Amino acid sequence: MKKFDRKLPYNDLPDLPPSDIIFDKDVLFKWGIASRALAELNRNIMRMPNPTMLVNTITLQEAQTSTAIENIFTTDDELYKAVSDNVREAATDTATKEVLRYREALWKGYNTIKDKQKLEQTSIIKVFQQIKNTRQGIRPPQSQVVIKRGQSEFRPGEIIYTPPRGQGIIENKIKNLIAFLNDHKKYPVDPLLKMVIAHYQFEAIHPFTDGNGRAGRILNLLYLVQQDLLSHPVLFLSKYILNHKDDYFANLAGVTTRKAWKPWLNYMLTAVEITAKETNQTIDEILSQMDATYSHAKKKLKWYSLELNQLLFSQPYIKPKKIGQLLEIRSRTTLTKYMHELTALGILSPHQEGKEVFYINNDLIRILKP
Repeated sequence: MKKFDRKLPYNDLPDLPPSDIIFDKDVLFKWGIASRALAELNRNIMRMPNPTMLVNTITLQEAQTSTAIENIFTTDDELYKAVSDNVREAATDTATKEVLRYREALWKGYNTIKDKQKLEQTSIIKVFQQIKNTRQGIRPPQSQVVIKRGQSEFRPGEIIYTPPRGQGIIENKIKNLIAFLNDHKKYPVDPLLKMVIAHYQFEAIHPFTDGNGRAGRILNLLYLVQQDLLSHPVLFLSKYILNHKDDYFANLAGVTTRKAWKPWLNYMLTAVEITAKETNQTIDEILSQMDATYSHAKKKLKWYSLELNQLLFSQPYIKPKKIGQLLEIRSRTTLTKYMHELTALGILSPHQEGKEVFYINNDLIRILKP
């Protein structure tokens, strides 16, 4: 094997599928466990009265953690307040806007996948453009993009990887990646294994000037949805990756420098297994709490409804106007009375922010806390 030079563009990145035999009994055993956990999660999603509600809550976590992997941090409080307004412009800081753009990119990608029923280059570019709020596309051939060690790492600023570069090279590698994912006759590999393999390939191609990590993690979810392994994009992989960040990057590098596919496959399949189980637990806790809250409120408040209960669990922070819209309340006095009653029962708690008043579902926040 030719010695890998991290300072030279990796134009020799092999096309998919990998030429080596990479599925031994250990990998297939991991695949079986991960597949079963993913199937159980998909069944559990459908227990939700409105699975979109689950996307709005769990995807908020995914967006926050995925941006944290890129060293972009925001607080729960800022994020939840911005989401309660349902507009990114409500965010007061750049980090929060980045997180909300990630969630918007996931939603738009999801809708595109459901519409077109396949992954296309235009879909990938649109996800990136939404994440970065840009009109850029595939990085141009002259762009001298390199991956360097972070400032907090040993030998900060050192080049650790140089992705492919040159006229038409990135486009051809993306074309091969998409064909590998979509053509099941030519490439008869299980979709979950395809997702794991393709995630390495996408990060190695590094097709954009920035935002490749976040775009790649969104594409993982979109592909699982497109292949009917998940009905909704709620597999919270970023949490596992953040908690095992060093292993993630070490295993990526292992494939690049040594063609060490097995550790990478085992790492990602373990991430799918553990994340699916944790997400199942989160769904169970949300459903249990929703039932308990509805039962408690209905005994005390004749006007309380299942639709309102679902709304209160659609996001941790909520503004009174949304409750008023749902219940078709025009009187501010009546709405204020209802909010006081919800507060007195401990279902919501008020939070003052300047002249604005938010109401917090503390039970939902407790469940969503990492």
